[in-house]
Amino acid sequence: MQTRKKYIFLTFLASWLLIFFFGGDQLRRFAFFSGSKAEARRNWPRWTDRSLLKNFADPEELQRDGDPSLLSPRERRAAWLSVYKSSRCRMETCFDFSRCERNGFKVFTYPRERDQPISASYSKILTSIERSRYYTPKPEEACLFILSIDTLDRDHLSAQYIRDVDEKIRGFPLWNGGRNHLIFNLYSGTWPNYTGDLGFDIGQAILAKASFDTESFRPGFDVSIPLFSKDHPQHGGERGWLYQDSVPPKKKYLLVFKGKRYLTGIGSGTRNALHHIHNGKDIISLTTCKHGKDWQKHKDTRCDKDNVNYEKFDYQELLHNSTFCIVPRGRRLGSFRFLEALQAACIPVLLSDGWELPFAEAIDWSKAAVVGSERLLLQIPSAVRCIHPERVLALQQQTQFLWDAYFSSVDKIVHTTLEIIKDRLSPPRSRSRFLWNTLPGGLLVLPDFSTHPGDFPFYYLQHGSSPSKKFTAFIRVVSQAGSLSQPILRLIQAVSGSQYCAQILVLWSCEQPPPPSGKWPQTTVPLTIIQGRRKLSDRFFPYTAIQTDAVLSLDEHTSLSTSEVDFAFVVWRSFPERIVGFPALSHFWDPEQGRWGYTSKWTNELSIVLTAAAFYHRYPRGEGQLGRGIRPHPAPLPCPLPRYYHSLFTKYLPAGLRELVDGLAACEDILMNVLVAAVTKLPPIKVTQRKQHKDTVPQQVGCMDGGMGTPPSGECSPSPPRSPAAKVKGTAGAAGSRRFSQRQDCLNQLVDWFGYMPLVSSQLRLDPVLFKDQVSVLRKKYPRLEKP
Repeated sequence: MQTRKKYIFLTFLASWLLIFFFGGDQLRRFAFFSGSKAEARRNWPRWTDRSLLKNFADPEELQRDGDPSLLSPRERRAAWLSVYKSSRCRMETCFDFSRCERNGFKVFTYPRERDQPISASYSKILTSIERSRYYTPKPEEACLFILSIDTLDRDHLSAQYIRDVDEKIRGFPLWNGGRNHLIFNLYSGTWPNYTGDLGFDIGQAILAKASFDTESFRPGFDVSIPLFSKDHPQHGGERGWLYQDSVPPKKKYLLVFKGKRYLTGIGSGTRNALHHIHNGKDIISLTTCKHGKDWQKHKDTRCDKDNVNYEKFDYQELLHNSTFCIVPRGRRLGSFRFLEALQAACIPVLLSDGWELPFAEAIDWSKAAVVGSERLLLQIPSAVRCIHPERVLALQQQTQFLWDAYFSSVDKIVHTTLEIIKDRLSPPRSRSRFLWNTLPGGLLVLPDFSTHPGDFPFYYLQHGSSPSKKFTAFIRVVSQAGSLSQPILRLIQAVSGSQYCAQILVLWSCEQPPPPSGKWPQTTVPLTIIQGRRKLSDRFFPYTAIQTDAVLSLDEHTSLSTSEVDFAFVVWRSFPERIVGFPALSHFWDPEQGRWGYTSKWTNELSIVLTAAAFYHRYPRGEGQLGRGIRPHPAPLPCPLPRYYHSLFTKYLPAGLRELVDGLAACEDILMNVLVAAVTKLPPIKVTQRKQHKDTVPQQVGCMDGGMGTPPSGECSPSPPRSPAAKVKGTAGAAGSRRFSQRQDCLNQLVDWFGYMPLVSSQLRLDPVLFKDQVSVLRKKYPRLEKP
């Protein structure tokens, strides 16, 4: 009997064990085991042994990733379709190309209404367009239209949310269902799901949006832009933090993050898990939950400790001293720290699944960032440790290029957006990704000039090519005598005697007609007369008569010898992207006047080479025959044969700057130097000159009226010369002083337009080998340079 009871008990026990191990999962679904029938199933299991994950993650934290309040993929898709009713829009189906064929790529901004509030950021966007070369005040000329209604913040809980946008835009006669319209947006959706809902139907409009989701992004139609703060500069912007002479071999920290940690809702999963990679040594990951009104209501066991550690490190210091910066998603996919990391040369490690990166249509982000996965967060430290130091430096350098070229100001963000759209209008003439991702960048490589890298002076070495072996001498004549002076006759003879001279062009900018052909000297190269419009900017117009890469710009009173011209041209062929010439100036910051100044005194530094005697690049895409002798040309007109720096001067710069040049005496050479420096980030080159150039500017320094101040942050400035200003006497001195004052004003107005000082100082002067050495003259290539 006892044995029978024992077997019955063992059988019953074995049955329960089998049910527990093989059917326990089904039994736990009943209320008897679970305690609640209504509880939703979690994505993460309820581990029976919590110690299994003690060193990995808190199970409660992991379960929050499956928050049932978050939208499912089907619900997100439905929300997206409610906003993008024209979800299949492409340029071919939702854009009227004919509007752009008549007047080119012109942009019209709707008139601003007085009672309509506009945020500071949207005001900057409109200003960027209105002060650009794209802008037209006439809607009938426009290819693209921009609303005056502020659409940047479409969070209906925000104080800057504009209501009844649908009703307002339907009343615009130019709206046309959104066709040929561009809408800017930085914030969309609201708590708790932050969908892409803008609160109005965009119709067939192009959307330039921050935090763009790849699911809602319409490739080839929309444009993804970066999220920028209201304090982002209008133009110019601060330079990047990586300097050429201060590249550390190894920074203190490998990987850093310091930011908010969301306790609930969308975006909380990734940031809540960041503490797992923190080691307190070369990887610093700091979060705080001390933000928002009710953070204490949702605080967890880590909050107090995290808040204490958070205050121990300075955010700017971490950016300066780290190689990689984690850029996780926030409530939305994008965040401000993306641009902050780019500027700091801290390689962004992106943890934002589904984010359409800014300007990804043009920018190759694999050269400047590490794109990670939120689900593989714990693999990030080992992944960045495997990147070779040479690759790290290349990534850092690319962050600086991208920051300076496309993101350092609102102007550059807006202009990049417009240029991407412009490229879509004519794909055969659009810029390649190579041009977008290499210096000087897509904004300065005009497709109207060329789309072939070999046509640009800064790509010669990369493509194994070189500039032509001839140059064109371009002499501007402004004397009112109506006859040829001895200086210009000697100049023509000296230039034509150069073995590298292909032709001589004379820009006649006088009221009286040029002398007859018999009065001009006989030369061995073609001599052509061009009738100018008596404007200073005429010098830099892309004339069809120029058929060489190099242009030697000269004034009629310039005194040069053939040896000086030959040597300067040989130097220019080694530096075709720069201005190479003789008379030089230097700029400086005057703290007493609070303005930029310049001096023509001989100092150890130079930053401007006057175009009264200088070589620079002007590449022709076409070929033509040049007749010999004197041929009058009509007034300069835009031509289909673009030249690079002249194309930038006439097409990249807005008309207002060219009008400034025409209104101020001797300002065009300063503008050209500023433009070339902005493109190349390099100084001009001064070469040997037998005689000092005589400039009409008096040898004085200083600035005109101005307030006390310091140069903008991040800009290096030479110190002002210590010598006192020269005293000016008589009528000639007064005229020279007025000219000098106008140059000063010109320089400061150009700095104001660019937003920073583009000029770069140098202490380099190039002389021929054996120049002034105590050796035989027969051993020297340019012996005449040393003759008095």
